[in-house]
Amino acid sequence: MVNLSFDNREGYIWYNGNIVDWRTANVHVLNHGLHYASCVFEGERAYNGKIFETEQHTTRLFKSAESLDMRIPFKENDIIEAKNILLKKNSLIDAYVRPVVWRGSEMMAVSAQTTKINVAIAVWEWPSYFDPDQKMQGIKLDIAKWKRPSPECGPVHAKAAGLYMICTLSKHEAEAKGYSDALMLDYRGQIAEATGANIFFKMPDGKLHTPLADCFLDGITRRTVIGLAKASGIEIVERKIMPEEMADAEECFLTGTAAEVTPVQSIGDYKFTPGEICLKLTDAYNKLVNEK
Repeated sequence: MVNLSFDNREGYIWYNGNIVDWRTANVHVLNHGLHYASCVFEGERAYNGKIFETEQHTTRLFKSAESLDMRIPFKENDIIEAKNILLKKNSLIDAYVRPVVWRGSEMMAVSAQTTKINVAIAVWEWPSYFDPDQKMQGIKLDIAKWKRPSPECGPVHAKAAGLYMICTLSKHEAEAKGYSDALMLDYRGQIAEATGANIFFKMPDGKLHTPLADCFLDGITRRTVIGLAKASGIEIVERKIMPEEMADAEECFLTGTAAEVTPVQSIGDYKFTPGEICLKLTDAYNKLVNEK
């Protein structure tokens, strides 16, 4: 199933309040979301039949839509209920969950005041985001040429489709060079995040340092791992981090719904050794998400 195109699978999708056959969940080529990126989405994971932090993800979906001047025509509880129904309808226990909101085809111009706001939810089996054999050894990252924009340039705290354009470009360029992912700096030249995950460094002071999420998505997994670290007695420092500071870092890892907790062995010429903190937080996160 992993190799099947996403438009040609067995199963069901929740589409504007109705459960429809997977292959019939289509949109017209002239829709505003496709042409003008008026689209927001979420990425969630189900473990043992339970969707992890689905309330937080749903709240963020609604806030992202509001940032793009879109009013979702359902309540948050409707979306949460739909996700759970869909998971059972597709007979999935461990899965990826993708709610998506977009403007429709009623207008085809920059202005889209009267377009319908559409909502769909899909669920599917999800393998490891990174190669499982490489993951615990630590993955290798390139340093992207593209930078996270200033908050004055767009709704940087929304999970909006348009903000992922430079992520795709950065990841493609990294993979072409043999890397698993890329580190993105921000518009000031400070460390921001990977293409789809937040980043942490263990520094010589024994503390975990992570960039301030002031121009990129403050990930739900990021916040979860910060909580787990504090509960384990690990001090967290959220601050501005410059690239050259990576020379002093001892451990490094990424966090995200898809990536979970993924150790990093190198970023460009900077080297790290996955160690005690990586292992401790990986184990703690795995235990948390798999709680019944």
